[in-house]
Amino acid sequence: MAASEGAAMATTISEEMAGEAEAQDLLTLGVEEEYLLVNADEPRTAEAVDEVFAQLTEDIRDSVQHEYMRSQIESASPPQLELSDLADSMTRLRAGLAGAAERAGVRLVAVGAAPAAGSRARIVDVPRYHRMREHFGDLSPGAGLNGMHVHVSVPDPETGVQILNHLRPWLPIFQAATANSPLSGGHDTGYASWRSMLWERWPTVGPTPYLESHEQYETLVSDLVASGAMLDKGMLYWYARLSANYPTVEIRMGDVCPTVDDAMLLAALARGLVSTLLREVRDGRPASNVPHPLLMAAHWRAAHDGLEGLNIDMATRQTRPAWRLMRQLFEYVSPELERHGDLEMSSALLSGLRSRGTGAARQRARLSRQGTVADVVDWLAAATRGER
Repeated sequence: MAASEGAAMATTISEEMAGEAEAQDLLTLGVEEEYLLVNADEPRTAEAVDEVFAQLTEDIRDSVQHEYMRSQIESASPPQLELSDLADSMTRLRAGLAGAAERAGVRLVAVGAAPAAGSRARIVDVPRYHRMREHFGDLSPGAGLNGMHVHVSVPDPETGVQILNHLRPWLPIFQAATANSPLSGGHDTGYASWRSMLWERWPTVGPTPYLESHEQYETLVSDLVASGAMLDKGMLYWYARLSANYPTVEIRMGDVCPTVDDAMLLAALARGLVSTLLREVRDGRPASNVPHPLLMAAHWRAAHDGLEGLNIDMATRQTRPAWRLMRQLFEYVSPELERHGDLEMSSALLSGLRSRGTGAARQRARLSRQGTVADVVDWLAAATRGER
């Protein structure tokens, strides 16, 4: 749910890395992931976050925090320049968290929403979360919703706002690529990302509005807090936003991915896209002000179809196969992928995703073959840990 800034994003970039990034005009990259805790021997969720915390090893403790529900836990990588270093960091965090969960008698699962029937949980005993529950009521029932948030560095907030404008048409295809929550209550919901549909009930969830300036951004955030739609800046749940505490743009509408490979592909594409758009901003190219209803339609289509169906080509406003739009995005950002040293790895990861399908497609295939939600959760737990 990402009710606050991620734990490890508080790990500031080193002066050496900052200097290297500036000297080479490169952007740093960080990823936050939220996970579900489930029982060891059945797919039902487990309110075990405190027990898992007690089992964390010191090397990952500072990179982990509570989430909204007691059946959730969150990790976040320190910012990195090299995609391979980010992959190593996220692999280590997932393995460490999975090990802590197993020592606590439960399992760690990277899935957007709880697949099993009867999956409910209480909120974590934190004053802020109690205020959210009292103010907003039962907007997030069940076991909690788990997303992935990618942080990409930007030079300043004003430039960041212009990048947010340019990002708007591209984010539906990102959402489609992360779809990883087709099951809820023990059955197929008909959506590739059921989490997206549940998440939209919160008052500030949705596409980022087209903004004229950073001043307008800050004014709008203040107005939303004053309206009661948000308790604080941390509850700005636009699909992309400026970090409240760090010099980054945060892309945040996707389900948590089942594997590190999937997450790294989306992270690389996010950096490639932000870097590409940064050049367009510097060149004075205006962002296309795509109508909000069309963006909403594209995001609904992403949640419904994932990458296995259709989405909207914002240039032509026609529906196209989502995989064609994914390839179009990849080709558009390839020069910046290459400049950041990510092209070879990203090409391999894209091919892997194309052959395997999204997390939603893989869950459905598993359910079709094996027939039970328990088998799907077993696969998710193995994929989360890095086992295939």
